[in-house]
Order: sequence, then C-alpha cells, then structure tokens
Amino acid sequence: MEYITLNNGIKMPAAGFGVFQIKDADECARVVYDAIASGYRLIDTAQSYYNEEAVGRGIARAIDEGIVSRDELFITTKVWLNAAGYEPAKDSLAESMRKLGLGYLDLVLIHQPYGDYYGTYRAMTELYQAGRIRAIGVSNFYPDRLVDLALHADVVPAVDQIEVNPFDQKNESLKWAAKYGVQVEAWAPFAEGRGGLFTNPELTAIGENHGKSVGQVVLRWLIQRGIVPISKTTRKERMAENLNLFDFQLTPDEMAAIAKLDTATSQFFDHRTPESVEYVAKLH
Repeated sequence: MEYITLNNGIKMPAAGFGVFQIKDADECARVVYDAIASGYRLIDTAQSYYNEEAVGRGIARAIDEGIVSRDELFITTKVWLNAAGYEPAKDSLAESMRKLGLGYLDLVLIHQPYGDYYGTYRAMTELYQAGRIRAIGVSNFYPDRLVDLALHADVVPAVDQIEVNPFDQKNESLKWAAKYGVQVEAWAPFAEGRGGLFTNPELTAIGENHGKSVGQVVLRWLIQRGIVPISKTTRKERMAENLNLFDFQLTPDEMAAIAKLDTATSQFFDHRTPESVEYVAKLH
C-alpha cells in the first residue's frame, strides 16, 4: 500500500474500502475482515450506512487474529444530517466510536453540506484538538462551500470526499481543493457501472495495454490524479484486484484519452439543486 500525507501531517492510505449499502450485519463484518486480510487499511463507513457496529466487528476480528494492529488502520466515519449541530454531533460521534469499538477515529467527515454543518464542524474540531479524531473534513462539498469552510473554520478540512469518475472528473473541485491543501477522495469511482463504464471502449483498450481490468484502470487513473479512491465489493478476489494498482503507470496519452470522457455531469445527482436538498433531507 502507498500512502499520501494530509495537510496536518498524518499519513492516509492511497486507496480505501467502502461499505455503503452493505446492510446485512454478518455480511458487513465478514466483508470488512476480508478487506483488511486482503491488504486494505482504509475502511470508510458512515452513520447513515447503519453498519458501524458490523464494521467494528470486522475490525476487531482482524486485530484479534493478528492480521493488523489498530495503529495500522485508518477508519473513517461521517456525521449525518440528523446529528447536525454542535451537541448532536458530539453525541453522535461518541456513539459512533462505541459502535465501532474504537477509542479514536482516524477521519471524520461531515456527510452533506446542509443543516448546521458549522456546529457539526466545531464539535469535530474539539474532538480533533482533544486527540479523539486524527483528521477532520467534509463530503459532498462543492468548491464554494469548501472554500467558505476553509476560510472561516479554525481547522482547514483535511479531506473532501466527492463523486469522481471518468464521466464526472470534477476538475474545478480539484483546483480549489489543491489551493487550500485539501485531499480529495472519490466515492463511486466506477459510477456504479452507469454510462457503460465497464464496457467503455477507451477504458477497455487501456486495460488491455497493461493486462488490467477497466476497474483497475479507473482506480489507477484516480491515484495518478492525486485522488484517493474508495471502492466497494463483497468478493475477495475483486478486493485483491482493486488493490493491485501500484505495479503499472498510465501514460500521458492514456490519461489524456480518459480526460476526454468527462461530461462534467454527476452520474447520480447534483447536491446544489433545491430538489437534491429536499431529497437528501428526507433520506433518514
């Protein structure tokens, strides 16, 4: 595993494993254990995934079996809208740590740029300064909201986790994140297969050039752009494949070919529209 350094000096794995939509507790615990056994060290969950406790079981099993020690892991969770605000966020993060069975978290993100996220960020900042969280950041913050928080908060966000894939490459977000020293993470790097990603001719041809799958090409493309991809699978063989990213390099021509796939359009929804705000607010 390779590592990147965040703006507060701590190191984070260059690729991570996510557990979105893995709701069955036993399956989730097994998947997290398998991911760690496969070599993943960054595990990404969230309060709104309703699987923190199962994630904690998978982590505990891997530690108990000597596969990994706690300090080798980089565990992320996210504060949901129903815990927005200073006191609710503090209480929710204490509950997240209890569910995960951890005395500290490596990264905590504000999940959505709605509600009293300034109050949430103050609570996160306090826990960060107290050493209960090693890094704090945001998720789904477009450049205007990210810059606003970076300028007015006591701690500049270390991470912004946003949708990035070949069809929505987020060039503007990357530019502003770089200006403020914010590391970008990519959720849905495969766009959940939308737009025919896994059969795309350009990506397929690049994969054939390197003896790699389309998924590996996409993950490698993200890493070469300085983005940390968060991928998900329940299959052990795919976990191993999705980590086999550090023995090849995409050429400048291949990077340019992928750049041409950009539509600058979300494959899911734009978080800035009023309809999206209403939709997310009703989710949980």
